[in-house]
Amino acid sequence: MEQTRVYTKMLKHLKYYLQPDCSNINIEALNERFKNVCIFDSNSQYNSETPSQFDKLIAVGCVEEFIINDSIDLFEHLQQFYDKRKGWLFGYITYDIKNNIEQLCSENADKLSFPELHFFCPKVVLQINENIVSVFYDADFLSEKETEAIFNLCFSPPNKKSENNFYEINIQSKITKQEYIDAVNQLKQHIRKGDIYEVNFCQEFFVEDLEMDTVSIYEKLNEISRAPFSAYCKFDKQYLLSASPERFLKKSGNKLISQPIKGTIKRAENKLEDDALKQKLKNDAKERSENVMIVDLVRNDLSRIASRGSVSVDQLFGIYSFKQVHQMISTVSCKLQPITSFTDIIKSTFPMGSMTGAPKVSAMKLIEQFESTKRGLYSGAVGYVTPDGDFDFSVVIRSILHNAENKYTSFMVGSAITDKANAEQEFEECLLKAKAMFEVLNN
Repeated sequence: MEQTRVYTKMLKHLKYYLQPDCSNINIEALNERFKNVCIFDSNSQYNSETPSQFDKLIAVGCVEEFIINDSIDLFEHLQQFYDKRKGWLFGYITYDIKNNIEQLCSENADKLSFPELHFFCPKVVLQINENIVSVFYDADFLSEKETEAIFNLCFSPPNKKSENNFYEINIQSKITKQEYIDAVNQLKQHIRKGDIYEVNFCQEFFVEDLEMDTVSIYEKLNEISRAPFSAYCKFDKQYLLSASPERFLKKSGNKLISQPIKGTIKRAENKLEDDALKQKLKNDAKERSENVMIVDLVRNDLSRIASRGSVSVDQLFGIYSFKQVHQMISTVSCKLQPITSFTDIIKSTFPMGSMTGAPKVSAMKLIEQFESTKRGLYSGAVGYVTPDGDFDFSVVIRSILHNAENKYTSFMVGSAITDKANAEQEFEECLLKAKAMFEVLNN
């Protein structure tokens, strides 16, 4: 491939200048060669106050990895792993590490079988901004020549694929519509009794015995969603294909921000109708009530690690438009107390309130009782930590999860249940959120 190859070396950092039409990543080539691959794509989305620091961020190969299940000292081991490496770290945190934070358990069915935590130190990290690629590598494990070879593989021409890759997929639902409605109505009884104020209730859709072309599915999902936290992640035989619109936590220096989503409405092709729907979401009393409850929960979580008086709501009820839906997003921030570790931050804020409800522990107990599937990575977090200790993690929603070893594929969707919730409408909201996943799998 022709490209400008002018670059300078700065410690373990190469910089390349690409031609404008040479920015596509050959995910298939990386997928075939490497056990661990993470590709985060911002799709040039999100508001100017909290943008991503890259167009694409790519982690390739593995120097060392941290995989753990059911450990009492899970967070201590993770912090030790990070402190030892002090470099780039990519990976995920499953929803079920709640059991290591609170006195909880997860006993529902889990056919995906992802570890509770999986992080790795990559061989090479590529950060793309417009036509500039910054390449970071560990010179103790990789030479400059080997780094350039991985760079060239990233931007190599894709293999031509057959146009006849059509196959029939049987997407099944873990529960029926009536079972969903019955569960919502029972949860509303708990709300009326005062057990909770709000709960995020989710359901699973799944496919068995599927040999998935994960690259094609991800590329289609990203094309129709264009989400700000799109991700293709390969962890050996386990895959995350994400079109998430929601940020969990971003740390920049001593500032920490969280951007919970509560409030969803479909989009329309006609601009006048689309604007009307946007305004309807902005003024919807139920959606605003859900959103403010979660904002209060996030404020409470951040206050545990924040400098006194620094927690603030930077934006309340912001309306953001994506290709499939409009979303109501609020932004909460704080300044961190001195010497607050990565794992201290996670323990104080996880799981994210938008995926639990309030009060958080009571809601999580009811989630375990009424949901039929162990959430695993769904409603967990995926992201990266920089060598400077900054990080950015998104919420794993609007995502397809695939275990290539047992050929099991799953995606989950949910909505916030309050006293005012209509079970039929909540079910339709779930289908709206699942639309992109159904479309790419049925294609």
